[in-house]
Amino acid sequence: MLPQAGQARKAIWDAVNPHSGKKRIDEAFPLEIRRATRNHEMQIEFKNGSTWQVVGSDNFNSLVGSTPAGIVYSEWALADPSARAYLRPIIAENNGWQIFITTPRGKNHAHDTFNAARKAPGAFAQLLTAHDTEVFNATQLEIERLAYIAEFGPEMGQAMFDQEYMCSFDAAILGAVLGRWVSRARQTGRIQDGEVYDPNGAPIVISSDLGFRDTASWWFWQPRLDGYGLVGYTGRSGLDADEWIEELKEYLTKRSMELGAIWLPHDARNKTFATKESPMERFLKAFGAQRVHVVPQTKIADRVNAARRVIERCRFDELECADGISGLTSWHYDYDSKTKTMSKEPAHDWASHPSDAFSYGCQVMEMAKPPAPKDQRPRFLEDMTANEIFWPQHHQTRESDGY
Repeated sequence: MLPQAGQARKAIWDAVNPHSGKKRIDEAFPLEIRRATRNHEMQIEFKNGSTWQVVGSDNFNSLVGSTPAGIVYSEWALADPSARAYLRPIIAENNGWQIFITTPRGKNHAHDTFNAARKAPGAFAQLLTAHDTEVFNATQLEIERLAYIAEFGPEMGQAMFDQEYMCSFDAAILGAVLGRWVSRARQTGRIQDGEVYDPNGAPIVISSDLGFRDTASWWFWQPRLDGYGLVGYTGRSGLDADEWIEELKEYLTKRSMELGAIWLPHDARNKTFATKESPMERFLKAFGAQRVHVVPQTKIADRVNAARRVIERCRFDELECADGISGLTSWHYDYDSKTKTMSKEPAHDWASHPSDAFSYGCQVMEMAKPPAPKDQRPRFLEDMTANEIFWPQHHQTRESDGY
């Protein structure tokens, strides 16, 4: 499994060994031992009944229901972490195995996988730098380091060298959109292990990026006096609007969270040939017009700037938002080595879905009023409403949440 099915076809299925001129799969699996070769599915069936298949993490849903004995995740740091979550029960049931091979891309889900494997009974973890593998000698490595510096500058060039050759999880990601801001949030303790959600605080605001074949992503925000608490994240592909409505209701109910508002992206108004109603219309029926809104359409650059401003005031629940935080860390611009320039817009991959949903939410938070602090001045009963007398906290939250 590579990050994308297109990559898998190019790098594995169609790859040719330049030294022999033969396809690599033909060298690995001679025709004599095969029963069938399915090019469209990138799958080989052997005469003994076993199969071998090349897949991408961007289409892992197609594997649900299959029974693999083992999975090799190549470039795991760039893959969609949801793939492992959905395929892990299958591997466990089959008493199978998983191998994760990767170059670090910051402290995202690959970093978590590596640290977990170092501690888990029966698992094996190993980090090998270019010095350990001895593929390159010291002179070659120094030439590579200087070449990176010449191309990317002293700071980024050294970071790129450390990432690619020294397997450093601390190196900056080339073209990272929010990587530096996420690192600062972690360093200042704003990414914490639980205890972000306040049961007595403001109602929850949900921001989203919708998709069916692509992943739909949902962030759960709680406005606070000091900023915003990111108290939850969920996302995956293959669900339609009605299924997500039930998922969101269940998520809120399980955690006893009160819903304040749901903000959908501007394309939620669009209908398809397969549906009579738009996602917006379905959410309006389920949650009511007072709670369902659409984020104003703006340029991606404006959303990125909003995200960089708002994230400085965000506190994240690391357990509830693990996949979302990985997405924010991995969100990046593509780098063109020929023109030596970054793409105008962030790359469209698994990380773009949680990041788009987050940036939509940041736009909303900049428009909203923060919760008002409690009024410490003494007040006379004749100046207060019945709601303020008997339910002061509830009244304050609902009147000042800005939604």
